[in-house]
Amino acid sequence: MTVSSCFSGSASTDQLSISGAPGSNNSNPESTLVVVSFYKFADFPDYADMRKPLKELCEELRVSGGIILAPEGINGSICGTWESVENVLGFIQSDDRLKGLRQVESPVSPEEEAIHHGHTSGSPLAAGEDAPFRWDHVRVKLKKEIVTLGMPSISPNERVGKYVKPRDWNALISDPDTVVVDVRNNYETRIGKFKGAVDPCTSAFREFPSWVGDEFQHAETDEVNCSGGSTDKETKSPNKKMPQKVAMYCTGGIRCEKATSFLLNKGFKEVYHLEGGILKYLEEIPKSESLWEGECFVFDKRVSVEHGLEQGTFKLCYGCKQPVSDADMEAPEWEYGVSCPYCHSSKSEEEKERARARQRQFETWGVIGGPDKGRRPTFKPDSNNSDAKQQLSSTF
Repeated sequence: MTVSSCFSGSASTDQLSISGAPGSNNSNPESTLVVVSFYKFADFPDYADMRKPLKELCEELRVSGGIILAPEGINGSICGTWESVENVLGFIQSDDRLKGLRQVESPVSPEEEAIHHGHTSGSPLAAGEDAPFRWDHVRVKLKKEIVTLGMPSISPNERVGKYVKPRDWNALISDPDTVVVDVRNNYETRIGKFKGAVDPCTSAFREFPSWVGDEFQHAETDEVNCSGGSTDKETKSPNKKMPQKVAMYCTGGIRCEKATSFLLNKGFKEVYHLEGGILKYLEEIPKSESLWEGECFVFDKRVSVEHGLEQGTFKLCYGCKQPVSDADMEAPEWEYGVSCPYCHSSKSEEEKERARARQRQFETWGVIGGPDKGRRPTFKPDSNNSDAKQQLSSTF
């Protein structure tokens, strides 16, 4: 098995690139849309200075999606034409600290094309603030971390696990000495994971250090505080010994950067992670050779993808943003735009009623927030649409 070298701050000659960009072997025309997810850990204390020019460039080029800027680097997923996306990525990498972005390209379905060119989908999310493919909507946010672990001292710039290419991944995780860990959250692992992988059952990435503290015996003397766990050593179950090898994976690779750095800092010796994440594996490895089981949750309109990055079968619950299957939508807890079996019991009647009002608003206007998209509407005195006015104003 061949393992690629560790990530460094400089641009890698082996970096993941837009394989279908103009000038490459892909024959797609420049007008074809593409979705590119990217990230780069870097020492970026003046990160806030990039927000305004980056947002303005995306709006000018009609590039949609979401981008996070933080002192530790950049993370984003954007959609646009090949030319527009390359211009945005070029602007980002004009800052030497952000050169060598790690990026994964995904195809765009006809439905996503329609949303990008005018949010024509019947989905409420297509017109909402979370829509990543609306041509007129891009979010550039400032945060403390580009992926939230809650431990600022953990820096992938200083040390990180060894990258494993998709073609070498099967051999690594089939090794009986390797413990395979899924670094994603429970709503993601619920619909798919690698065969034999350990599921930490976390609801947020910041819970991962506590899970490690509960699960394994560390070489270090300082214990990780485990949220909700007992501090009485006599009542705690003994931790497993530190495994010889740990192989970690996530959707696109970014969470593994911090997770592997965290494990190395806790004394683990051999720590690996899947380069390009599940998405790159599903893109490159044929289904006949794959050890992946199920579908992969993605944070955009596709909801889930299968081998070849084809759109999967799951839909999204707009009440909790979790993936739901056809069977879930047959359950009595399912109410379109309001709740699903995974969030029905945790939502109050007041929350459900607000969701119903939001859904009625979308059905009336075709756009959440009405024609003014969240701004207080102004009506002409002779307007005859009194019912719609009353319904919209009650939502605010």
